[in-house]
Amino acid sequence: MSNKIFFDLDTSWINNVKINLSAVERRTSTLVKRRTVKKEFQVAWLLKAITLIDLTTLSGDDTFGKVERLCQKALNPIDNMILQNLNLNTNDVKVGAICVYHHLIKDCKKIIDKKLPIAAVSTGFPAGLSSFSTRKKEITDSIKDGADEIDIVINRGFVLQNNWKKLYDEVRSFKKTAGKTKIKAILGVGDLETLRNVAKASLVCMMAGADFIKTSTGKESTNANLNNSLVMLRMIRDFYNFTGKKIGFKPAGGISTSKSVLEFLILVAEELGFEWVNPKLLRIGASSLLIDIERQLYHFTSGRYANKEKLAIS
Repeated sequence: MSNKIFFDLDTSWINNVKINLSAVERRTSTLVKRRTVKKEFQVAWLLKAITLIDLTTLSGDDTFGKVERLCQKALNPIDNMILQNLNLNTNDVKVGAICVYHHLIKDCKKIIDKKLPIAAVSTGFPAGLSSFSTRKKEITDSIKDGADEIDIVINRGFVLQNNWKKLYDEVRSFKKTAGKTKIKAILGVGDLETLRNVAKASLVCMMAGADFIKTSTGKESTNANLNNSLVMLRMIRDFYNFTGKKIGFKPAGGISTSKSVLEFLILVAEELGFEWVNPKLLRIGASSLLIDIERQLYHFTSGRYANKEKLAIS
């Protein structure tokens, strides 16, 4: 596996990217129909899904109390009764990370105390249109306050203008600013107009040093779906085959049910292999997904679904 951080901008490779939309749609539609997991296998996959979640709150009304509840849920995502029925210990299952705005990093750090990574959205989230110097300073400030990972937002205008040099320079500069801290480059797929643009932007961000590529902010009209995720996964696979470097993937926005998250996990496993289905290479940006997974696990262990009042929500 390559330890190289940056790769030269290869415009020939980028310009030769082609996407067959009908083939993409056929692949994702058949995947859902022929791949299902049931009973104890579904439980195992859902438990794995929990460990991949970047448990997220990115609302204008975020307060310390809200984040405190979120952190406690992240550390104890499954009700103890369910864990006991599954023969699991209290500390056996945790989410992948907590994801918050910059001003709540210190509050998270007090509660999390190095038990989980803290991810901060940065660089003018969600539009990514603040001044360049401001966006770089956001990265520095968040790392200084204790962020372990930075979710950066690219300037989607560069993609729409096919200005790959500017996009490359921007992401490379963000990665240099972050140093050893992981960065997840948010493409904002819903704003990129075509799957070909999604593929090209994925490639440029990986060349520029992004550790993960992420579908969306969760604020666009179109967020993560199987089609745009398939295109990004194929780019990750091509990049790995060409460079030997493994890049992580983070679908975000709209993944709120156990059924949908299982579809994404199956897609990743089939396209990249099971080695990618771990928190180092796969994260799922979600806020309400966890409670649905917990309800499914409760049903498996008790034979009935819990009322909303039965399980603690984040």
